[in-house]
Amino acid sequence: MKMIEPTITDILQARKFLEGKIRQTPVEISPGLSDISGADVFLKWENLQICGSFKVRGALNRMYALSDTERRRGVITSSSGNHAQGVAMAASLLGIRAVIYVPGSCPQTKRDAIISRGKGMVELRVVGRFYDEAEVEAKTVSEKDGLVYISAYEDYHVVCGQGTLGVEFIMEVPDLEVLVVPISGGGLIYGIATAAKALCPGIEVIGVHADTNPTWKVAWERGEVVPVDEEDTYADALSGAASPVLFPSIRKVVTRLVSVSEEEIARGIAFLHSKHHQVAEGAGAIGVAALLAGKIQCSGRKTGIVISGGNIGDKTLLRAIAEAGGEA
Repeated sequence: MKMIEPTITDILQARKFLEGKIRQTPVEISPGLSDISGADVFLKWENLQICGSFKVRGALNRMYALSDTERRRGVITSSSGNHAQGVAMAASLLGIRAVIYVPGSCPQTKRDAIISRGKGMVELRVVGRFYDEAEVEAKTVSEKDGLVYISAYEDYHVVCGQGTLGVEFIMEVPDLEVLVVPISGGGLIYGIATAAKALCPGIEVIGVHADTNPTWKVAWERGEVVPVDEEDTYADALSGAASPVLFPSIRKVVTRLVSVSEEEIARGIAFLHSKHHQVAEGAGAIGVAALLAGKIQCSGRKTGIVISGGNIGDKTLLRAIAEAGGEA
């Protein structure tokens, strides 16, 4: 499978289309992280985005690109929970039937939001434990039932939509030198890095993932995507395998990867709650976790961190804060 490689022009066109449909989320400096790192550290609060995560950008951009014939057929997708909310929202707006598969690791708070945003147009199905199982089943049913499969990451329109986040960040802080982004399938970091590299050619883009899912670590070391085992994590939105379709392109625009432990992710969640009074899910706090753990050295360099989402259940949030000792 091949995918058209988006350009900065494509991403800017997506930004124009999405204007008025999504929020331009705020960017603010973090005094605490700046003191800890010895750098000016800026956070982009995508946890305040419609649907509570960046995923709505790509989902809306893709769903509105469907032809009339495709809309009549209906769509199907797989998601760890956030992409599904964007698809559900678009399905209700466009009057399109959507079948959505999520894994058992998808938190109940995300499942409830999918149904709510779908407004009767969505059928939610839970399969397996982790994302890859849900994706396999959704693609199988897509072929069998003739539904249009909407990928959460291996899609030109989705990547362009996610790239608009990078454009916004650079417009707010045009002299960024380091950009820290969560990495899962790869659509977010590919879109952001494509935009950031076009606007700031010398910028360093760092991907962060959980120790419990080493798919990107192994792929980076071996030069190809291979199957790996994964475990439960606070960063449930980052479950699933690295994309073999996007991997070669991501290697060109992403500088390096770092990984963090569950304890470090909990500390990141607690830090954002305590110091910024913001609710971030594990995937959303993972960049902060890496910086707090000393795994990203950015002293003297203007640094941006994407807080990718805030869809975390109350019990999980409280558990993370308790594990981090009350506050970071």
